[in-house]
Amino acid sequence: MWDRQVPELTKHWRVFRFDLPGHGGAPAHPAGSVAELTTRLLATLDSLGVQRFGYAGCALGGAIGIELALRHPERLASLALVATSPRFGTADEFRQRGVIVRTNGLDPIARTAPDRWFTGGFAAAQPAITEWAVQMVRTTDPGCYIAACEALAAFDVRPELGRVGAPTLVLVGSDDQVTGPAEARTLVAGIPDARLAVVPGASHLVPVEQPAAVTDLLVHHFSTAWQQPYDTGQTVLPTASAPPVPAVAPPPVPRAEIAPVAVPAQPAVRPDRYESGLKIRREVLGDAYVDGELAQSDGFSGDFQELVTRYAWGEIWDRPGLDRRTRSCITLTALVAGGHLEELALHTRAALRNGLTPDEIKEVLLQAAVYCGVPAARSAFRVARQVIREETTPSE
Repeated sequence: MWDRQVPELTKHWRVFRFDLPGHGGAPAHPAGSVAELTTRLLATLDSLGVQRFGYAGCALGGAIGIELALRHPERLASLALVATSPRFGTADEFRQRGVIVRTNGLDPIARTAPDRWFTGGFAAAQPAITEWAVQMVRTTDPGCYIAACEALAAFDVRPELGRVGAPTLVLVGSDDQVTGPAEARTLVAGIPDARLAVVPGASHLVPVEQPAAVTDLLVHHFSTAWQQPYDTGQTVLPTASAPPVPAVAPPPVPRAEIAPVAVPAQPAVRPDRYESGLKIRREVLGDAYVDGELAQSDGFSGDFQELVTRYAWGEIWDRPGLDRRTRSCITLTALVAGGHLEELALHTRAALRNGLTPDEIKEVLLQAAVYCGVPAARSAFRVARQVIREETTPSE
């Protein structure tokens, strides 16, 4: 992606590029959060002896740049965010993409990549580059792609942008429909020392579509905005000299001591599980569903919503004894046994989000047919089949 920028950048700086896990032939070790990707990058830079650096990243790479600026400001001298957003769409969109890849592989995503990444005129005029984009996605490790979707689903730094201290260039294509000028302006409004550059005639992969403009902007930014070594604002105090040790220690002098008052142990206070339960409930069921449930709650049903969030999700679903895939299998079986078809539809979607494939859901329902009864399983198959069709059919 940065091939056209590297020749000019290497005239001024040592340049290091990296691939995301499972992308471009990199080892397929999935990382499910932007924080983990950032930690891996810093470990690699440490191994190369790189301490302080300027950073440019596009899309998910830009999210890593924001994470660097927020969590490791002492390492970052200057920052360029290309086609980046403080929040990428909605969590539901990215988890849905993971469901599609888990079911259909990467081919549907690969075939639609040029429409998301390039303007129509560029894609038509540059078939070789368009094909490169398709093959790049198609050859990515599916597990790593799904993990990247999970990382973007959980990424939201909008409340923290004011803490980004590095001089920042926010660069976006004028025709970007993924993370466009509106998202770029959100970054500029939130980051104290940020400048905006909108490149005309470019979509999401603006370094590929308008390489000369991006190169000029990066060279200018990194040449003029490089920070001096990071100042922590702390004053180092001189070390106090220790008193001289006498040659012969004096004999101990007996003295009375007042025993401390025994303080009775306080019972441990259990943490409130509502917030963690709400987070898990959103991750499993989706923001749209949870927002709808909470919006409809009132004085009569509000306590029930709080009970479900705090105890079902904050207590049970958050227990470490079983993973979410296993909990989905158990939940589906219980719902079949109880004949709760509306909840079965909801939790079939949740099971797909939690990593079950349609074939695995089928096996759960077949098992339920033996132990819960054929009529119950027949109804469950009808509901689950419809949900699976809706959730796993790629959008054109």
